[in-house]
Amino acid sequence: MTTIRLTMAQALVRFLDAQYVSVDGEETKFVQGVMGIFGHGNVTGIGEALEYSPGSLTLIQGKNEQGMVHAAAAFAKQKNRLQIYACTSSIGPGALNMVTAAATATVNRIPVLLLPGDNFASRQPDPVLQQLEVASDYTVSATDAFKSVSKYWDRIVRPEQLMAAAFQAMRVLTDPAETGAVTLALPQDVQTEAYDYPEAFFSKRIHYIDRRPPAQDAVQRAAELLRGKKRPLIIAGGGALYASATNELRAFAEAFHIPVAETQAGKSVLPWNHPLNVGAVGVTGTLAANLLAREADVVIGVGTRYSDFTTSSKSAFTNEEVQFINLNVSTLDAAKWGGAALTGDAKLGLTLLADALAATGYKSTYADNEIADLKKTWDAEVDRLYALEHEQGLAQTHALGVIQNTIDPSSVIVCAAGSLPGDLHRLWRPEQPKTYHMEYGFSCMGYEVSGAFGAALATAGEDREVYAVVGDGSYFMLHSELITSLQEGVKITILLFDNHGFQCIHNLQRGHGSEGFGNEFRYREASTGKLTGSYMPIDFAAHARSLGAKSYKVSSSEELKAALEQAKQETVSTLIEIPVVPGTNTSGYESWWNVGVPEVSVSDKVLDAHEDMKQRIRAARMI
Repeated sequence: MTTIRLTMAQALVRFLDAQYVSVDGEETKFVQGVMGIFGHGNVTGIGEALEYSPGSLTLIQGKNEQGMVHAAAAFAKQKNRLQIYACTSSIGPGALNMVTAAATATVNRIPVLLLPGDNFASRQPDPVLQQLEVASDYTVSATDAFKSVSKYWDRIVRPEQLMAAAFQAMRVLTDPAETGAVTLALPQDVQTEAYDYPEAFFSKRIHYIDRRPPAQDAVQRAAELLRGKKRPLIIAGGGALYASATNELRAFAEAFHIPVAETQAGKSVLPWNHPLNVGAVGVTGTLAANLLAREADVVIGVGTRYSDFTTSSKSAFTNEEVQFINLNVSTLDAAKWGGAALTGDAKLGLTLLADALAATGYKSTYADNEIADLKKTWDAEVDRLYALEHEQGLAQTHALGVIQNTIDPSSVIVCAAGSLPGDLHRLWRPEQPKTYHMEYGFSCMGYEVSGAFGAALATAGEDREVYAVVGDGSYFMLHSELITSLQEGVKITILLFDNHGFQCIHNLQRGHGSEGFGNEFRYREASTGKLTGSYMPIDFAAHARSLGAKSYKVSSSEELKAALEQAKQETVSTLIEIPVVPGTNTSGYESWWNVGVPEVSVSDKVLDAHEDMKQRIRAARMI
């Protein structure tokens, strides 16, 4: 057996460089490079390997460990999970900074490979700088924190263990049903230890992502269930996009005249103006979709995990006869709501179910123009909100309307948290698949700028703009990868909505009995000791310029349109500061979200909100 003597880190880098995936006969190099921040826990290990023996892997220097993992996840999401960047950090704080982003990837079923440094396996210098010492269990280290947020976790304490761990890592990363964050904790000394690795370990390896059809019996059961239903509703989730099932979904909906509602991850699966696309569903849903959900007697979930926002905390479906058919590669998601499980690929599953239904001559029984009338009414509401003027300044919905009507339809918008996801889910009008990039599985503040950088990496060479749509609160949380975008020459445009704080939660408070507390960026008043003084003036445009970006600040719709047009011509990352009037976001439209309201309070408003919550819970489902 021919062997090659390498350090564990060198072997890992060479192995990653040889991994490929194949879907529908199309082969793609899986690992594009490594995003990293070096410290004593990885600089002489993986750092040395990437410096002298990187192969075709590119190092992208992150500026914050959480930010670079968000960027890697966004890259993988935009690439339909067929390409990734690995992420490496030092031990201790550097590693732990990645935990939040690891959870974000896992919740959203997005593959990311995390390579944090770890304590010395030899324990010779214990306790090494940044080492976490647990007196009751000395094997515990900071990287144990990744166990709860990883789909696969391992610690490589001998260099030869890499081989088994690497194959397991690739198994999870390339499995549509199991994918998420994969963590290989790499002790600082073991990274630099050598081993005679079999040459075959570094051979080109193709991981075939085979489309898994649902069982024929399951297809027949689902078709039989549908035959007796009159008012079906499709809920399209992210799995429909990841499976490249947009054409099959469209054909299925058209063949049987079934309206399609979209989750945050599934939005853009159909063009907004398709006659059967009724838009967003759930807490941030459209009136059209939520009215149809309320009366549906069967819900066909395609690649959705049925989050509480999608189901309005299980209050969206009130028809006593409603049943569920769940087409999903994950058995966890296929089994939800006690539905008829179609465990398999969305593309194949829709085709097989369509064939089974066509044999029965099935059609929904929606009244003539019923779906069209609901859609027409909602489209008029969007037009109204887009045109809405406010005497105190720009309304948030009006600003979004200006952006919608100015940027190119091929542009990608990236968002994640605050009030903007609700407005975008309801109002944004995508014409092309994969132009709406929302992280709302974990609703992680700080994803937006990093995610836009990752999405721009993924779309490099496609001649399209990528926009981060972000509130001021989320921008403050994390904007470090703006610097990385400038360093890499990968342009993003940040549309920063300044509404003076965490207004989404401020609105949530006031909607449940509070007068509003601790969520606006105000000065503390000396007379009251409370954060109720004037708003803090912050010049975001100047901040962006100080980092090397271009920037604009607007105060009217005309200035916003002009800035957007000018930003298109910029060749470097650009920020547009958009002051908007707090509270001018959307809400309602037959939706509800259970956030829990105190049963005991000195406030009558809170007690009233609690009673309202109890009544809504009684009407909602428990399964």
